[in-house]
Amino acid sequence: ETTEMTNREAAEMQVSELDLLSSMFPSEEEFTVTDQLAAAELKHYAENESAEMPSSKVQFILNVKPEVSNASLVEFSMVCALPFKYPTVLPEITVRSSLLSRAQQIHLNSDLKTYLMQNCSGEPCMLSAREWVKDHAAAYIVKELSSSSVTTSNAVQSEDTTFTRLWIYSHHIYNKQKRKNIIDWAKELSLSGFCMPGKPGVVCVEGLQSSCEEFWSRVRRLTWKRILIRHREDVSLEGGGRAEIQKQRKFPPLEEKCFDAHGARGNHMDLGQLYRFLEEKGCADIFQMYFGVEGH
Repeated sequence: ETTEMTNREAAEMQVSELDLLSSMFPSEEEFTVTDQLAAAELKHYAENESAEMPSSKVQFILNVKPEVSNASLVEFSMVCALPFKYPTVLPEITVRSSLLSRAQQIHLNSDLKTYLMQNCSGEPCMLSAREWVKDHAAAYIVKELSSSSVTTSNAVQSEDTTFTRLWIYSHHIYNKQKRKNIIDWAKELSLSGFCMPGKPGVVCVEGLQSSCEEFWSRVRRLTWKRILIRHREDVSLEGGGRAEIQKQRKFPPLEEKCFDAHGARGNHMDLGQLYRFLEEKGCADIFQMYFGVEGH
């Protein structure tokens, strides 16, 4: 019963947030619901005890003109979808603009997601997301313009001004040699993090962007049933050098972590222990990305 209740509460919150948006941004140019049917279904579900769960997520577009003197011609569109469990999970937002390069767009969206992860737990957050875009998005266009005029030799060096954390997911990691490679390569590349062998296998590496990318290109060349980067975090180091890198690290030099779930041939890890370990390190939200909300 209770889950029904919470789904309906989520639907009610979504409906009132959509109403708020349409009253704040009455013009189509600013706010458009792209899937009217889904919106009607959601409203019906929120208002009727007997209604079925909606079959598709509500999708809409928020267009934002940033507050920047010379950016009068720039417009960013936020293409949004609300998962059924929103606001207990984050909204899906992709920010686009004709002036953003692919790399800038990826960078901007990754930073927006980080902002939401840190600031929007369980509360409706479309307005704060919109505010963030309004205040920050234009800078992503400017950044590139100023750096693209710099000669290429400089560009290569500036690669190392980014600190990266990769969250890698594998169907399983049992093989002793692969486990040895993971530890040895991380050490060679000065990466911190951890590796949880078993099924599923989880590897987190963090350090200079170029080192993380080298690590990933080596690891993915080994034979795997399935391996992918589940999530990636990039933080600009503002040229702070070693001290700044150390400050960004959340983990010690890479080591294997065995969260034994006794029995089961000792290879199925206790995900509750993994969750608590990540929580200690301030990375609990990553657990959700690996295993969905129902993880705990």
